[in-house]
Amino acid sequence: MIVTDLRTTPLVLPLDRPIGNATATITKFSCIAIHLETDEGLVGENLIFTIRPEQHKMLDQMVHVLADAVIGKSPDMVTAFWQDAWQRINFIGFVGVSIMGISAIDGALWDLRGKAANRSIAQLLGQARTRVPAYASGGLWLNQDIDEIARQAADFVAAGFGAVKLRLAGNAAIDVPRVAAVREAIGPQAGLMIDANQALDAKAAIALARQLEPFAIAWFEEPVPAHDLAHSAQVARALDIPIASGENEYTIHGFRRMLEAGAADIVMPDLQRVGGVSEFMRVGALAAAFDTPVSSHLFPQQSLSLMAAIPNATLLEHLDWFTPLYSEPMEFENGHALMPDRPGWGFSFDPAALAHYAA
Repeated sequence: MIVTDLRTTPLVLPLDRPIGNATATITKFSCIAIHLETDEGLVGENLIFTIRPEQHKMLDQMVHVLADAVIGKSPDMVTAFWQDAWQRINFIGFVGVSIMGISAIDGALWDLRGKAANRSIAQLLGQARTRVPAYASGGLWLNQDIDEIARQAADFVAAGFGAVKLRLAGNAAIDVPRVAAVREAIGPQAGLMIDANQALDAKAAIALARQLEPFAIAWFEEPVPAHDLAHSAQVARALDIPIASGENEYTIHGFRRMLEAGAADIVMPDLQRVGGVSEFMRVGALAAAFDTPVSSHLFPQQSLSLMAAIPNATLLEHLDWFTPLYSEPMEFENGHALMPDRPGWGFSFDPAALAHYAA
């Protein structure tokens, strides 16, 4: 089987209502559906996205810049694609949009490999489990009031999620009452994660976290700017609350620096930024060498396959942002996402949905 063409479908997914964190208010997502066609009729699929509409065209162009690195190759030659693509991005750099382009194609290649073998990507990778515990991340936004986040948190737990994530303002006067309300709503047993979205400096992060320690925080996510590994490590050393980070890191090289600096107790690779399936798995192995757990960031339909294959995986981040694009729903049981045995990702684009959301 040979890849014969690469197609992209730009999409815009509007939100029913805006969502907000400490750094942004989001009203819609600009997505790109990737399709790798083959001479045997199979099509590999993948998805990348941005919250900034002006970046839509740039992402799309980057994927096509790398088309010559995949067209004409067998889907099994993922490493050959990586070697070629890595050389092609040398001049523009090994972080940012260039890696997102690699991720887009890498994931579609793995989807093709699974479809050709009639096996899931998790099975191809050496599956470790058939279900992965998930946490609810699709709510508890900063632009929701206390009553609403308390109700929503209780609803998440009633739906079976064993943990929820709350976004912080970075201001104790705002955050402490909101954290207290969510903890009361979900009870003492459910996990409660907090996310500052890089809004604090080290001193402020430590001070705020100490005020939140009585509420049994499962992790404190991105308390300081993601590039500031020294200050993230300072926060990690000062607190008993685990620090989670990594959604803004690129490739195994970024995660090596993060782990060597002691900047995170839990690493959170993002499929789009880390470098796709291939690099996500390498980061998982690297984290295992540092005895560090892995939690996914976004893309639950795709990340599920990888979290099912990584022995040191912990929690799958679940939100329903991209659900309208897929023909198959995710299935849950007792707070765990069930790994489908369908080939490839196990989730396929709904052609009618792609037509409806086409930009």
